[in-house]
Amino acid sequence: MQAPSSPEPEPALRWDIFCRVIDNLGDIGVCWRLAVNLARQGQRVRLWIDQPAPLAWMAPQDHPGVTVQPWNEPFEATALQPPPGDVWIEAFGCELPAAFVAARQRDPVWLNLEYLSAEDWVERHHRLPSPVLHGPGAGLTKWFFYPGFTAGTGGLLREPEATAPDPQADACWLHGLQLPLRPDARRVLLFCYEPASLAPVMAQARQIDWLVTPGRAEAASRDLPLPPDSRRHRLPAVPQPDFDRLLRSADLNFVRGEDSLVRALWAGRPFVWHIYPQHDDAHHAKLLAFLDWLQAPASLHAFHLHWNGLTPAGADGLWPDGATLAEWQNTVLAARDRLLAQTDLVGQLRAFVGERRPGGPDTEKH
Repeated sequence: MQAPSSPEPEPALRWDIFCRVIDNLGDIGVCWRLAVNLARQGQRVRLWIDQPAPLAWMAPQDHPGVTVQPWNEPFEATALQPPPGDVWIEAFGCELPAAFVAARQRDPVWLNLEYLSAEDWVERHHRLPSPVLHGPGAGLTKWFFYPGFTAGTGGLLREPEATAPDPQADACWLHGLQLPLRPDARRVLLFCYEPASLAPVMAQARQIDWLVTPGRAEAASRDLPLPPDSRRHRLPAVPQPDFDRLLRSADLNFVRGEDSLVRALWAGRPFVWHIYPQHDDAHHAKLLAFLDWLQAPASLHAFHLHWNGLTPAGADGLWPDGATLAEWQNTVLAARDRLLAQTDLVGQLRAFVGERRPGGPDTEKH
């Protein structure tokens, strides 16, 4: 009796991801991780970036299946080889060059990959179509795709090693930094903007080895006084996998923006999030929605409000003791378990694209 034949493997698609670097490199960090995760699953990815230089330290090694291209203006479509791919992603609302759209040889699945939020409206807008009415793409459809924390959203970027790391390898890597860390001090990673509560928080935190990231966090904290039993250690800029190791190696993580928030969740360590401030204070609602989803206990909720400037900057009594840190960690671990029960962002993207490509199961419905 002849054995049934194995199913044909899904063909590798060509993905074009466009990214504009705004200011704090979280956008390029998310796009690089997305490109790598797609390539790991056999996809071919071309990542267009208007400022690719930061990848020299964020991702110093090339990754098979990922090609980085400078996004220059005017966009030279005449030299575009290969032509525009099967899937187009405009990350965080950037608009694709008209010359790129005009150079297509087939109709793509065109996605607008949006910012991360826990607000209720995200589920309502996720996967909605937006017909293109003007320009060289007239007649095509863009689709809104929202990352998120619930089953009704697009999920989060997630690699196997993010949630099943090697603790011994992490410890060896940290030792290799040759920092004079003390066994009796808590390690606290500082990656933030310029929170008003930074000075009082650092002043009341006792017996801490501060691991201070370069850039804005280092500049904001450089001259702030510390208690005599605390120390400040300036870190070098590290590639993304090593940043993830830092998060797993700390007793408490201060993180900022979108990419490091997701990595802090996977690290499973207590953390405080500095959300990107917006001029109209729209970030306040985003922060509160996230804390509701996180099911943050009162102490963690209060710390976030101080850290993000929603309550007065005085932070007396906010620093967590051991029992409070344990409660925060249990909260993060429970949230991580909820996320692990969901399909990750790349899995959802690939399923969505499969539905909407010509000949896909949903082609006739839209």
